[in-house]
Amino acid sequence: MEGSGKGGGNADMLLRNYKLGKTLGIGSFGKVKIAEHIMTGHKVAVKILNRRKIRNMDMEEKVKREIKILRLFMHPHIIRLYEVIDTPSDIYVVMEYVKSGELFDYIVEKGRLQEDEARRFFQQIISGVEYCHRNMVVHRDLKPENLLLDSKCNVKIADFGLSNVMRDGHFLKTSCGSPNYAAPEVISGKLYAGPEVDVWSCGVILYALLCGTLPFDDENIPNLFKKIKHGIYTLPSHLSALARDLIPRMLIVDPMKRMTIREIREHPWFQARLPRYLAVPPPDTTQQAKKIDEETLQDVIKMGFDKNQLVESLYNRMQNEATVTYYLLLDNRFRATSGYLGAEYQEALDSGFSRMPAYETPTSTIAHHLPGYMDPQGLGLKPHFPVERKWALGLQSRAHPREIMTEVLKAFQELNVCWKKIGHYNMKCRWSPGLSGHLDNMLRANHSFCEDSAIVENDDVNGKLSDVVKFEIQLYKTREDKYLLDLQRVNGPQLLFLDLCAAFLAQLRVL
Repeated sequence: MEGSGKGGGNADMLLRNYKLGKTLGIGSFGKVKIAEHIMTGHKVAVKILNRRKIRNMDMEEKVKREIKILRLFMHPHIIRLYEVIDTPSDIYVVMEYVKSGELFDYIVEKGRLQEDEARRFFQQIISGVEYCHRNMVVHRDLKPENLLLDSKCNVKIADFGLSNVMRDGHFLKTSCGSPNYAAPEVISGKLYAGPEVDVWSCGVILYALLCGTLPFDDENIPNLFKKIKHGIYTLPSHLSALARDLIPRMLIVDPMKRMTIREIREHPWFQARLPRYLAVPPPDTTQQAKKIDEETLQDVIKMGFDKNQLVESLYNRMQNEATVTYYLLLDNRFRATSGYLGAEYQEALDSGFSRMPAYETPTSTIAHHLPGYMDPQGLGLKPHFPVERKWALGLQSRAHPREIMTEVLKAFQELNVCWKKIGHYNMKCRWSPGLSGHLDNMLRANHSFCEDSAIVENDDVNGKLSDVVKFEIQLYKTREDKYLLDLQRVNGPQLLFLDLCAAFLAQLRVL
């Protein structure tokens, strides 16, 4: 395990940047203390893990796995790890301080939650789980006891000790996790890819949020396993129709037919009141490392740190005094606003990363990266994370996102496509070749934006329902720092849509 103090030194010297406080909890091989980061004044939680106890309980691999995974992650709803300090006797893990306890206790105290409150928690959980899966990690032990709540009642996914890294073409078999939340294929000892078992656990968690009880529960373990394997549970009558549709699709015994995270995201129950920062998947860790917040950077430099060394350390995801200070300041700055790190991402997207300039990658950084692999936070996991880019759909450009959208909408205006803005980089569109003059007048009268009724309700203008094409456009940011324009959710004659695409390509000027 890597650490800034590996190899010796006493704890007081290694923890000189922190002022330790009271004990928050005691576990089987260590304790958790609250601490204050002296330079920033921000609170952190310090896990003190005793090496001898870890060895005696044969938990070295579990601890090592959790540290590696948490070092990889930067997500508003996953617990943050700031620093690992090694001594011959103990491992000090400096983590985000989350003071409001477990979601489990919250459910026990309040009983079943109203759907709006349950949905808010569930949206945050799914966003965090999706981020894990995108980084090739499956949690495998999702349950309310491992979901912590911060002071603003935001979810923080914790306890990645049973997590595992997914690899293409490989299946997992370990039977782990809590029985009540475990998928049928897990307790049956069958092979599983990974994401589908997290979906099942999320289904159980959603049931618990909405019902205040567990779908599968029995004091007799064989009976409990029988209920899980056969998917035997009941849905209370108080659930809404959409909730009654979503839960059973997540708790399908056959993992091949079970809902995916993407399908959960698209479900109407999930989409209701979805916060803006959760509507777009967060950027990958490597993308986040490239976007350095200028204001936070200047604050750290004022504390006496060298700018060039700090920027290079941030790019390399190195753990040192400067980077720990930077991330503590950054996290607490955005935690004070709605959406926390998610707000940072949305703000960056809205402004074309104006506050977060992409610094030139230091030469030494490039030399340590092998083509075709990513090495998150220098974990030594390169052979397990192949990135083989085989194909991509959509139009790609390195132009500024606002410039791209301007050109797209100019092209649509030339083609008499009617659109409605549903996000800064997301539009609902409607086109009919037989209504070009009518739509052109509407566009000019409405400053290039049609009223909702023009898109949703006007399908039968002049009786030409079959000549109407509806679709959405969405601009995505790729790992290669390009922007990908995708035309999706097409509804209407396919050949007519292809005609529109051909005309659209001919009109574009910058892509």
